[in-house]
Order: sequence, then C-alpha cells, then structure tokens
Amino acid sequence: MKKSIYLLLVLIIVSCKKNNVNEGININFKKATIYRDSKSSDSAFYYFNLAKNDYLTIHDSIGAARSLANMAIIQTEKGDFFGGIEASLESNKAIKLEHSDSLSKKIMAANYNNMAIASNYLKNYENAFNYYLQALKHINQKDTISKYIYYNNIGDVLITLGQYRSAQNYLNKAIKTKDAPTYARALNNLAKAKYIGNKDYNPIPELLKALEIRRINNDKKGQNSSYETLSSYYLDKDPDTSLLFAKKMLAVAEEDNSPDDQILALERIITLEPINYLKNFQKLKYINDSLQTARNQAKNQFAIIRFDVEKLKMENTKKEIDLLRRNIGIATLSLSLIGGVFWYRRRKKRLQQEKEIEVKNTQLKMSKKVHDVVANGLYHMMIDVQNNPEMDKTRILNDIEKMYEESRDISHEDIAEKDFALRFINMITSYSSDQQKVLLVGYKENIWENISYNTQLELYYILREILVNMKKHSQAKLASVRFEKNNDRLKIRYTDNGVGINNVDQQKGVGIHNTVFRIENIGGDITFEKNPSGGLIIRITVPIQAKYV
Repeated sequence: MKKSIYLLLVLIIVSCKKNNVNEGININFKKATIYRDSKSSDSAFYYFNLAKNDYLTIHDSIGAARSLANMAIIQTEKGDFFGGIEASLESNKAIKLEHSDSLSKKIMAANYNNMAIASNYLKNYENAFNYYLQALKHINQKDTISKYIYYNNIGDVLITLGQYRSAQNYLNKAIKTKDAPTYARALNNLAKAKYIGNKDYNPIPELLKALEIRRINNDKKGQNSSYETLSSYYLDKDPDTSLLFAKKMLAVAEEDNSPDDQILALERIITLEPINYLKNFQKLKYINDSLQTARNQAKNQFAIIRFDVEKLKMENTKKEIDLLRRNIGIATLSLSLIGGVFWYRRRKKRLQQEKEIEVKNTQLKMSKKVHDVVANGLYHMMIDVQNNPEMDKTRILNDIEKMYEESRDISHEDIAEKDFALRFINMITSYSSDQQKVLLVGYKENIWENISYNTQLELYYILREILVNMKKHSQAKLASVRFEKNNDRLKIRYTDNGVGINNVDQQKGVGIHNTVFRIENIGGDITFEKNPSGGLIIRITVPIQAKYV
C-alpha cells in the first residue's frame, strides 16, 4: 500500500535552527514556514524559493539547502514526485562537502527520505530502498524517533521487493520504539512480512492489535493501512471478510479525504463485488481523474513559480549591464519564453485532449461491453432459471462458464462459435414464461449465413437488451420477434402489447444508448414505434454486406 510516509517528521527536521544561519535577515524564510504550517503549500513553496535565492546571494549554502529541502517535500506531498526528487538532489548538492555538522546531516537525511517516498510512489522500489538506507546513515543516532521510522520504512519496501526475511530484521528493530503510531505501523508490517513469507502463520492477533492502537490514536491513514492488510490477508481465505475490510477502508478514506486510499479500496471492492462493478468503476474513474488532474496542476504550478522567481533573480543580476542592452535583452528573452510557454501549453493541451478523447472512447466501449456481457448476462440467467425451475445443474454451469469466458475476454476481439444459432434461439425463448409469452417467427439456423460473426454477436446483445427491458418494464403479456432475410438485408421486427414508450428520447438509458450505438456500429438502422394496438414496435434493419461489417 502506498503511504505518505511521515512527511511531517521531515518538515520538522529541516526546520531546526542552525546557529550559523541568520534567520533575522530573511523574512521570506519566516513567511514560508508560516504558510507551510497553515497548510498553504503554494504560498510556502513560493517564499521558500525566494528564501533560497536570498541565501545563495549571501553564500549561505545551508540556508539554501534548507529552503530547497522544504520545497522538495511540498512537491512530493502534492504529487510532483520527479520534481520532489530533483529539488532534494539540488538541496544535497548545495551542502558543501566540508559541512559535517548535525543540521547538515539532518537536511541530507530529510532529502534522502523524501526521495525514497517519491520513488516509492513511482514504484522504483530499489531506489526507494537505497535512499532509505542513506537517510538512516545520515541521521543522528540519538534521534531515535527518526531511526525507528526509517527501520519501518525500509522493512515496508523490502516486503514489496519480496525480501521477507530481511524485512523482518528491520521491522523487529522498528517495534522497539516507544512511539505508539510508529509501533503500530511496524507491528502491522511485521505481521504482513511473516504471513506472506509463511502461509501457515496466523497474523490476525498482531494485525488487530495494530488496528486498535490506530483507532485509539485516531490515525485515519494508519487504520486504512490496517484495513488494507486485513483485506489482503482474507482475499483468498474468506472473500466476504476481505470485502468487509475493503469497505471499511473506503469509508475511512472518504472521511479522511484520501484519494489514494479510496482508489485502492475501490479496486479491491470491484474485484470482490462484481454485481456493483459499473457503479464502483465509475466512482473509481472519477476519483482517479480528479487526483491526476490535481497532481498535474501542481507540477505545472511549481514549475511556473520557480520560473517566475528565477526570472526575477536574473533581472536583478543584470544591473551592471548597459540600460539599453539590458532592456532589449530582457524584452527579447521574455518574448521568447512567453512564446515558448504558450506554444508548450497549447501543444500539451491539444495532446491531453486527444488522449482524453481516446481514453473516453475506450472507456465508453468497455462500459458498453460490461453492461451487455455482465449486467444483461446475469439478468438473463436469472430469468432463465426463474422460467425454467427444473433446469439441470449442468446447463446452469455451462451458462455461467460462457458468461465467465465472455467477461474474461471482454477487451479482446470475439471469436466465432459453432453453436451460435442454437445459443441465439435459446436466449430468446428463455424469456418466455406462463406470464409472458415470447414468440419466434421466421427464424432458421441458416439465417446467419453470409453475416459476419461480429454482426451476429451485436444482434445477440441488442435482442437480449430489448428482452431484458421487456421483462423489467413493459408489463407485456405477449411479445414476438420476427426475422426476414433477403439478399441485401436482414430485418428483425419486435412487437409487444405492453405499456410502450411515450418519449424515447427522454427515456433513453444505458440500454437504449448501447442498442443504438451497436446498430450504428454495424451499419444498420433501428426505429422505436408505438404499437397502435398498445405496446411497442422496434424495427431493426442490417445490411448483409456493408462496409461496416
């Protein structure tokens, strides 16, 4: 599970005072710390950037390094992980080699910890492991709080890397801490390392103990870590219990406004509760899109802030240049930079729009397939069982297996099946019962000759969608499906004596939208008419040899 691994601690470390830095002359650093402590990260970043330039002007490398370290942490917190790593590296570079005092080491430790966190989010786990080791190397050994946190972080990364024995060695050190939140983190990770490395090990007592400590301390992120670990443990052993913990994780994540934890919980819920797949998938997509948008905005914003501050610094350093040449140079540079920024933004916006359109089209296609294959498939199976109470177990299992194969290959192209004609007629007749009769007229097994399998399958889903809506909404007692084929076209006419549809455009749901989309996809036409004798008439016309097929 991704963690915002104790950035607050790092912020406190890099804010420690140093005697050889005169904070009294740097109002920008003081403003930055005030904004940082009030959670105004954008303003804090701006003033830390100004403070960095102030310190560089007076050749105070430690002050510049502290400012850069704080900037790096803010960037990582906001999701600009590459920017955070870059700023931490710049901070370490600002610390001269001759500096070996405690503050210099604390700054370097904070930077390595920040780079480890950013690398962990970027799934560069080997880099994260190495950076945590460097952080541990640079801290003051009397700083036991940081030491135990780093032990836990190293153990957590080693679990991800599959090195469970090594992970246990570090976590056994971490649980010696007297800090309750750190102890709970280490205990949870230690139990996880033990049971993953030994399937016979029972971690439940330790996991529940860690969860209880986190509840007592109102540690929301910690609780979600526990819920995720418990859900993963029960995933194969007891899916219902795994689902319960995943839902608890989602509830706490929503309360704590943690999008990363919400995404992780929804991914687990989607796996364990397919009946609500579409609803949870849409929720997951919305949260993920919002998170990515916020992180992209943060990246651009931090880049602009640094750009603006560097521009101001550059203008100040040119005071010794001739006034005319300076003004001409600044004007030329400004126009070039502004033109480049506008060009870059326009190009980026265009590429982003193209990508969003591509993603939305793919998601629309996948959503349509999920609706047709999974949702209507399940409803069809329920109707079939309801209408045929004596249905044998083998047939039910065959239907389930067929739907499983379809859902498993939902993103792949369909492969023609030999028994499609029989499957088609069985699907239609399965909706017929003593209360609702469904008549099939003009259907022959050879009716599918010269019609591509893609068209056959689309018509299968379309007719099933129509019959599902008939069963759910029409209140019809009698329905019929008539087939008529000539050399050029296949015509299908559906009629029923139900309540009908007064206004199709106003009542278009997912089903009707998907039906129209499928018909258009195979070059056909569909019309919805009011039955003069009461009910609904749907006419479908499909060209047998069309360029769409």
